[in-house]
Amino acid sequence: MKKLLLTVLAGVSMVGMIGSGTESAAAAGAPKQVEVLLNTIKMKFPDAKPFQDAQGSVMVPIRFVSEALGAKVTYSKEGKVSKVGVYSKDHKVDMTIGQTSALVDGQKKDYGTQIMLKQNRTFVPLRLVSEGLGEKVEWDKIGRWVWIGNKDFRSTDDKEFKLTKLSDFKAYMKSDNLFRNSADEMYGGVKIIKETDLPIRLGDKQVVYSIDKLRDKQMNMDLIQVRSSQRGNPIAFMVKNDFTKFRGVIDAAFENNGDKTGMNYYPVISQIDKFQDSEYIQNYTGWMDFKTSQADYILLIDGDLYNYAVAIVNPFK
Repeated sequence: MKKLLLTVLAGVSMVGMIGSGTESAAAAGAPKQVEVLLNTIKMKFPDAKPFQDAQGSVMVPIRFVSEALGAKVTYSKEGKVSKVGVYSKDHKVDMTIGQTSALVDGQKKDYGTQIMLKQNRTFVPLRLVSEGLGEKVEWDKIGRWVWIGNKDFRSTDDKEFKLTKLSDFKAYMKSDNLFRNSADEMYGGVKIIKETDLPIRLGDKQVVYSIDKLRDKQMNMDLIQVRSSQRGNPIAFMVKNDFTKFRGVIDAAFENNGDKTGMNYYPVISQIDKFQDSEYIQNYTGWMDFKTSQADYILLIDGDLYNYAVAIVNPFK
């Protein structure tokens, strides 16, 4: 049974990059907070957050974005008129609060939505960042992310992600089936990441963009949703002093986002928990009582990882 399980895991994880596939919509909650990623790393805003206005325009706090890009921001007031200037080595932008246009390198450009003051922060349309500061900017409607700059993803291979020896996770290894690579060799250790580290590349292949929990009304069940560049890789809940709880993807629920990413869905509760250390316990009913909050980590299983496992600190605890 152990060999069979490992074979299944390897086969599932070797599914190719996102293709056409069966598409099915899972019920989502309220719109997520708009986030800004600079060179694939999420920016932290101490107070006022980016948002999407009633017209659908993405508005970002210009000061924090500009300063992160090395530009200087100035403020002035003439009577009741408030003005904002952004200056970098190669570009100059002059704006007036309440107007829809700005002077970009001396040329007037209209952005169709007002430059506004909110929570004592100046918010500008996303396109102004691109045109005014000369940066590549994309709006990711799937993740509600603003991509600024390059898309060179950090990797779990990078030195900043330290390897923790496998013995430190002994309390989570009542069975070691899921801590072996596709060649049935024990991993050398585990690399722990956090939700704030996403998006991240696992090794040199799959990119994991996000992980969420939602309730699917059609299937009447709680699901874990993982946005990834790869379809079908399993996950597992790591529960202290208990068996690791493997979850295969619900392939029929897969959603192709049309941008070389897709949504993989996994059940929170599964009868597969009747398998404990490769032995099927027919009368075990505890599988129905599992809650995501019981897990300390979620294992991101990937057959392309040979030297270490990757686990994310449980964001739903």
